[in-house]
Amino acid sequence: MSVGAEPVGKTDDTTWEGRGLDRRVNVRAQRVLESRGGWRRPARLLPFLGPAFIASVAYIDPGNYATNIQGGAEFGYRLLWVVLWANLMAMLVQTLSAKLGIATGKNLPEVIRERYPRPLVRFYWIQSEFVAIATDLAEFLGAALGFQLLLGIPLVWGAALAAVATFAILTIEGRGFRPLETVIIVLVAVIALAYVLEIIFSRPDAGAVATGMLLPTFHGSKSVYLATGILGATVMPHVIYLHSALTQRRIAPKSTAQAKRLYRFAKVDVIIAMGIAGFVNMAMLAMSAATFHFTGNQSVADISTAYRTLTPLLGAAASTVFAVSLLASGVSSSVVGTMAGQTVMQGFVGFTIPVWLRRVITLLPSFVVVLLGLDPTTILVLSQVVLSFGIALALVPLLLFLQDRAVVGEFVNGTFTRIASWSVAVLIIVLNVYLLITLG
Repeated sequence: MSVGAEPVGKTDDTTWEGRGLDRRVNVRAQRVLESRGGWRRPARLLPFLGPAFIASVAYIDPGNYATNIQGGAEFGYRLLWVVLWANLMAMLVQTLSAKLGIATGKNLPEVIRERYPRPLVRFYWIQSEFVAIATDLAEFLGAALGFQLLLGIPLVWGAALAAVATFAILTIEGRGFRPLETVIIVLVAVIALAYVLEIIFSRPDAGAVATGMLLPTFHGSKSVYLATGILGATVMPHVIYLHSALTQRRIAPKSTAQAKRLYRFAKVDVIIAMGIAGFVNMAMLAMSAATFHFTGNQSVADISTAYRTLTPLLGAAASTVFAVSLLASGVSSSVVGTMAGQTVMQGFVGFTIPVWLRRVITLLPSFVVVLLGLDPTTILVLSQVVLSFGIALALVPLLLFLQDRAVVGEFVNGTFTRIASWSVAVLIIVLNVYLLITLG
């Protein structure tokens, strides 16, 4: 449904607006949209916060822990600029994904299914499922590691607890979008608070941090590999698909003017949520640089080793806070990954499977990694590099649709947005090709 082509706000039986808390949120949102007010009063903004926070979880998942710890320990503050620019790219990409959902009432996989030849749609579905598996490796292994580090149990038991925790949170989705958003926002807050504490514990050099953020440099092919991993861990292909689904029916505008106001609120949602995610990522790398790189521990490239090393360097509180944040990250991102998988299947092939079955299927590779005794951090970093190759496949059709007035009507991208978004896509593709040449 393109804005202007069909009535804005058209819904179907799959909407959540009939459920108690969701209905109240929707009523408040409709009042704000009808009043044509701005977002400067926080109470007016609250009904619109949520979708970007769910998407932001993918930007602070355990894959980020692996790449940021390794990057900070080995290269100090040198790769902070990669984290900063990757987060700015993420803000742009997630804003555009939200725009497509608001403009069309459809998610990105649904639009691809409608507009592309069937063989190409099948290819998109298959590669998206592989990306989902790579995503889940990072997320689930991180949660398992969190339980292992906190409770001192074998990794396989940590994996079992992670599975139980994920299933428990997924049951909340059946109560509507707002309860699930609330749980995710709380978990994001836990992660952010943890890294406020870690910065206090580690006391990174503010001048060096600023230089690392503003001065783009590499140091050999390994730094390029890690930079690509950081990019893959930050700009996540599965939430490019998911964010369009999170906004497509959550609040149904009744006119094109209301849809445009809703989009403005969605941009604020993205700025706040992705700003928090960006802080966490930069704090993560800065903490690793300050704690490991400049204390003779440049070889720390393993999450478990980082946890054990934090205790003698910064104290037991620092290592406990680290493990808690890792656990919150792993569980929340595993939930979001399952939601993204459902969106991909429903959008590309028009059907879904029970969420518990999808969760079981995507968990199997992770349990294989655990049972084979493979190094979790190595797998985490590798999974993020794989993800970086899926970004362009999700981003290119999104950009093509948003410059097609027949698809999005008045929401077509302007000249500046087109230049910026295509520059991001080209940069990602070039970096991936360079990585292949370097490692080949």
